[in-house]
Amino acid sequence: MDPQWRRRGIGTALLRWQQQRARERLLETGHEKGLLRFMAEEDNISHVALFHAANASVVRYFTEMSRPLDADMPDSTLPDGLEYVTFNEDISEALRLAHNEVFQDHWGSEERDAERWRHNVEHPHFRADWTFAVMDTATGEIAGYNIASYDPEGQKLNGYTEGYTELLGVRRNYRGLGLAPAMLGEAMRRYKAAGMERAGLGVDTENPSGALGLYERLGYAPTYREVVFDLHVLP
Repeated sequence: MDPQWRRRGIGTALLRWQQQRARERLLETGHEKGLLRFMAEEDNISHVALFHAANASVVRYFTEMSRPLDADMPDSTLPDGLEYVTFNEDISEALRLAHNEVFQDHWGSEERDAERWRHNVEHPHFRADWTFAVMDTATGEIAGYNIASYDPEGQKLNGYTEGYTELLGVRRNYRGLGLAPAMLGEAMRRYKAAGMERAGLGVDTENPSGALGLYERLGYAPTYREVVFDLHVLP
C-alpha cells in the first residue's frame, strides 16, 4: 500500500472483505472448514501487526537467501547415466508430474494442475534457459529439476541482479546422489553466464530435509525472513 494511505483503516477493511469473500466461496463449494493464508516480511511492522490484530496465527517461517556469483561454485558434475536437459515444451508435462510427486509431502504445497503449471512456465519472470531437468538417460525419467526466474525490478530493490531458483526438487529414487548441490551449481553457472551478480532462493526454515543447512554450506546467506499466517474463516 502507498505509505501516504496507511493507518486509515484501508488494510483492515480489505482484510475483512477477503475474509467475507473466502467464507462465501467456501460455503458455495460445500466446505465446512477453511482458512486464509498470508505471508508478510518479518520486518514489515505494519503488515505483521495487521494480521496479529485479526487474530491470525503464525504457522511457519520462510527465509530468503542469496549468494554472490564471484565466489567458487559447487561442482555441477552429475553421476553417470544422468544429464541436464534445458526446459522445453517436450518435457514440460513430465516436469509438472515430477514436481507434484516431489512436493506431495511438503508443508503447504498443493498439486499443480495443467492450468496452474502454464501460469508458472508462461509467467514473464520465468527463465526457460535457466530452468532444467536432470534426466535418466536409460529410462528417460526426470530425476530432479531446477525452475528459475528473474525479476527485472530486483536490482532496484536489492542493488544487484539475481538469478532465482523458484523450485528445486529431487525424486525419491534419486536422492542421496548429490543432485541438489550439483543442480544449484549448474544453476549458478547459468545465472553467471547471463550476467547475474547473485543467486537466490527461498527455504522453509522447518523443512525436515535439511535444505537450510545445505544452502548455507553452498554459500547462501539469509537476506530476510517471511512470516506465514493462517486466519480461519470457517467455522
